[in-house]
Amino acid sequence: MTSARSVPAPKNGVMDIAAYVPGKETAPGVERVYKLSSNETPLGPSPSAVKALTHVLDHLEIYPDGASNALRDAIADVYGLNPANILCGNGSDELLGLLCQTYLSPGDEGIFSEHGFLVYKIQITGAGAVPVSVPETDCRANVDAILDAVTERTRIVFLANPNNPTGTYIPVDEVRRLQAGLPGNVLLVLDAAYAEYVRRNDYESGIELVSGSDNVVMTRTFSKIYGLAGLRIGWIYAPAAVIDALNRIRGPFNVNAAAIAAGAAAMRDRDHVERAIAHNEDWRSRLTSGFEALGLTVTPSVGNFLLVHFDGTAKSAEEADAFLTSCGFVLRRVTAYGFPNALRMTVGSQEANEGVLAALKDFMEQA
Repeated sequence: MTSARSVPAPKNGVMDIAAYVPGKETAPGVERVYKLSSNETPLGPSPSAVKALTHVLDHLEIYPDGASNALRDAIADVYGLNPANILCGNGSDELLGLLCQTYLSPGDEGIFSEHGFLVYKIQITGAGAVPVSVPETDCRANVDAILDAVTERTRIVFLANPNNPTGTYIPVDEVRRLQAGLPGNVLLVLDAAYAEYVRRNDYESGIELVSGSDNVVMTRTFSKIYGLAGLRIGWIYAPAAVIDALNRIRGPFNVNAAAIAAGAAAMRDRDHVERAIAHNEDWRSRLTSGFEALGLTVTPSVGNFLLVHFDGTAKSAEEADAFLTSCGFVLRRVTAYGFPNALRMTVGSQEANEGVLAALKDFMEQA
C-alpha cells in the first residue's frame, strides 16, 4: 500500500494535444459586433429549415430516428446517391473522429497538409496514432509530398478540398492521382466542407471518386452554406464496408431530431443555396479587390472566406485584429495554422463587408 494519492490518468498522448480553439465571438465594449471568424453564412438558414423545426418541438420526449432516414433520403435525392452509402453525424467533426477511431491503432500514421484543419491532428493523436504534417506549395496541398510521406504505417490521409484557412483547392485530376498512388489499405478522406461554394470546372467534391473506389470517403457539413451550424449536422458518403464499420461504433442517436428535420428541409431548398452562392461570389471578388487596393495580399480562395496577409506592409495582423475588434469586426487569427501575420475573414453581409474595408483603410493609413 502506497501513501501517494492515486488518481485516474488520461491515456498516453491525450494531454499533449493542443485543444481546438474556435474563432472569437465578442468585442468587449462594442455595441454592434459583426462575427466574421467562423465562416458562417450571412444569409442564415433556409426558411424551410426553420419551419421544419416547429414540427419537432411538440415531441421532444421522443428519441430521434437513429438512422436519420429523412435526412439521408434528402441528401440522396439531391445528389443522386444510394442512401445506404450515407451516414449522418453530429457535425462532420464527429465523423472525422469516428474515422480515426475506426481505422487508426496506436503506432499507425495519419497524414494531412501543413495548413489543414486542426481537428485532423487532434483526432489522429486522440486515436493513439502519429500525426504526419506534409508541406504545401503556395498554400496548396502537394500530392507528390503527400505520397512521399506515405509509409507502411500510414492508414489514413486527410485532404481538405477546398482547404481552410487558405481557401485553395487542388483539381480533380490531382485528387485522382493522389488516390491512385496510395496503397489500397490507406483511407483517403476528402473533407469537402466548402464544396458548395466552388465554381471551377476542374473541381469535384469527391462523389465520383468515392463511387468508383474502395478506399475513399467524402465528408460534408450543414454548418456553412446551409446555415445550420448551431444544430451540428454532417454527413459522409462512403463505400458500404466503411459505413458498416462506422455504424458499429457511432452513438445510437448521434443526430438529434431537430437537426434531422431542419437538415432535410435545408438540403431540398436549392433556391436558398443558389442565393448564398451568388452573394459569396460577388462579395468574395469585391473583398479581394478591396484588400489588394490597400496593399494587402490575399490568397486566392474558392470558399466563403479570405486569407489576408500583412507581410510586406508596415502593419501586422495582430495590430489589425485589435483595431478591427475595437470597431466591432471580429476576424480570425490563424497563427495556429502557420500564418502568424494573416487574418481570415468570412464573407459577411454587405454591411459587414463594407465596414471591414472602411475600417482597414483607416487602419492602414494610420501613421
